[in-house]
Amino acid sequence: MTKLFDNIPEGPLVDKWTKYKADAKLVNPSNRRNIDVIVVGTGLAGASAAASLGEMGFNVKSFCFQDSPRRAHSIAAQGGINAAKNYQNDGDSTYRLFYDTIKGGDYRSREANVYRLAEVSTNIIDQCVAQGVPFAREYGGLLDNRSFGGVQVQRTFYAKGQTGQQLLIGAYQALSRQISKGSVTMHNRHEMMDIVKVDGKARGIIARNLITGEIERHSAHAVVIASGGYGNVFFLSTNAMGSNCTASWKSYKSGALFGNPCYVQIHPTCIPVSGDHQSKLTLMSESLRNDGRIWVPKKKEDAQAIANGEKTALDIPEEDRDYYLERKYPAFGNLVPRDVASRAAKERCDAGFGVSKTGQAVFLDFSDAIKRMGKDVVAARYGNLFQMYEKIAAENPYELPMKIYPAVHYTMGGVWVDYNLQTTVPGLFAAGEANFSDHGANRLGASALMQGLADGYFVLPYTISNYLADDIRTEKISTESAEFEKAEKAVKERLDFFINNKGTKSVDYFHKKLGKIIWENCGMARNKEDLENAIKEVKELREEFWKDLRVPGVQNGLNQELEKAGRVADFIELGELMCYDALDRQESCGGHFREEYQTPEGEAMRNDEDYTYVAAWEYKGENETPELHKEDLTYENIELKQRSYK
Repeated sequence: MTKLFDNIPEGPLVDKWTKYKADAKLVNPSNRRNIDVIVVGTGLAGASAAASLGEMGFNVKSFCFQDSPRRAHSIAAQGGINAAKNYQNDGDSTYRLFYDTIKGGDYRSREANVYRLAEVSTNIIDQCVAQGVPFAREYGGLLDNRSFGGVQVQRTFYAKGQTGQQLLIGAYQALSRQISKGSVTMHNRHEMMDIVKVDGKARGIIARNLITGEIERHSAHAVVIASGGYGNVFFLSTNAMGSNCTASWKSYKSGALFGNPCYVQIHPTCIPVSGDHQSKLTLMSESLRNDGRIWVPKKKEDAQAIANGEKTALDIPEEDRDYYLERKYPAFGNLVPRDVASRAAKERCDAGFGVSKTGQAVFLDFSDAIKRMGKDVVAARYGNLFQMYEKIAAENPYELPMKIYPAVHYTMGGVWVDYNLQTTVPGLFAAGEANFSDHGANRLGASALMQGLADGYFVLPYTISNYLADDIRTEKISTESAEFEKAEKAVKERLDFFINNKGTKSVDYFHKKLGKIIWENCGMARNKEDLENAIKEVKELREEFWKDLRVPGVQNGLNQELEKAGRVADFIELGELMCYDALDRQESCGGHFREEYQTPEGEAMRNDEDYTYVAAWEYKGENETPELHKEDLTYENIELKQRSYK
């Protein structure tokens, strides 16, 4: 049985990170140049980690499957990044950011990690401003802030609706500087296929050159997985189509535990599904809920008339509109957390008040904001988002309310890590969305960018150095060992199978079927019967996948169907684990909503006595049931209580 050690420093919460940094072992500069570190992923967590470690003098090998690090999915983040600077003088503080994050995560995250995140958040903004990130500013030149869901202060820094793009450009510039200096070697168009362990430690990866098809061995003294989340297990999500779980899943199958896989965030403000032709969904930033009001008609006949094209939102008088979030949650209104807003939208649509042909849409209305502030102010804040919506939906959101509906967005679950961001495999670290550590059962908006940059710029440089201090006498890791040979052989055999299997079904056929199973049974709502059926259906789908998959093309060259085949094979296995986790957790919390466990008002009902723990799953072998380990969560600084946003 794998033992879980969270390795949280002793002492008061506010002193833990300071004490850790003071006690951490260091690697002197002359030794750093002899140590290699692999970083998989070039989003905010991966790019900032690689740039920071390169600046420190380590030899960094950076990998991304995109043609450029700038195409990592962090570029798609829109609304902003949190930091407890209290520029608005409205009562914010490090403790309040810590508290809001714990509460927003429905009391299912680790206190020490979350406090550290809140503590370093202010440094992130200073770092990004120094890099030239063009944050929005007030008239006097100070950085502007706005609110996001689940909070009552303004702490979100933003660059219109393209914050992720601007932050990634900053991290990419820092990374590019290290590439030009020679401290980082960039491997574009390379996909990590497996982790290589030597004497129990992560010592490298097997990668595939996606242009030539060549299988390569890369060694290092430590490996960082910063490859994002697994939302595309649902097929339709707001993630880029290439986003995948493979790096995290190979870590799991190499001995790293997987934490809380059932915790998936459904984002409340996305453009609704329009048909089976779609391959992904589009996010409309949560920042829109600052000034937009969400509503549906009070009368079902009005909703039906709008869906049929007989009426528009403008035909519904004010007294016949149900601003249901403001009605149900008056203290927070339209800025309730994402899980709460998503379930409320689903409830209204399920009750027959949806305003689209599918019945799955509600209105996000800016008419009051335009009257109050003027169109020019609204355009300055959200113009590019409005333009994006109009291009996709063919409706002018300045004149007609947007139609939105919840969609899969972010995954709070991920590879289990301790306080050092190290997995249960020594030398294997996970950062950003790839790990489980900071958000509990629900992530607050604008906290993903905060966590990614905190991990890369301000946490990993200390924790990896602390680990590598014991490795300074270890010479370059050879790629000629039996472990590398065995891992490469397994990768090639798997690719050979995909190419040579004479099935009849495409990769997308299986991916769509998987997405439908997981969405319907382990999506916005779950129950025991559906989850048991889903496990059975996913097992059957996996069996069919390995029998009847057909991958056209060749292995030794560019072959995107071959790339997708490996990713979908991993998604199928992960989907099964998600259902095991959701079935085992007999409570509702955050993004995990079990229909059997809800209050009379339909809110999530936790079971703190039995489930105040991180579920960490261990891989036990092909076709074997994974083993559950539990990391008990202790709350010494925050009182456990049912969330209320009323």
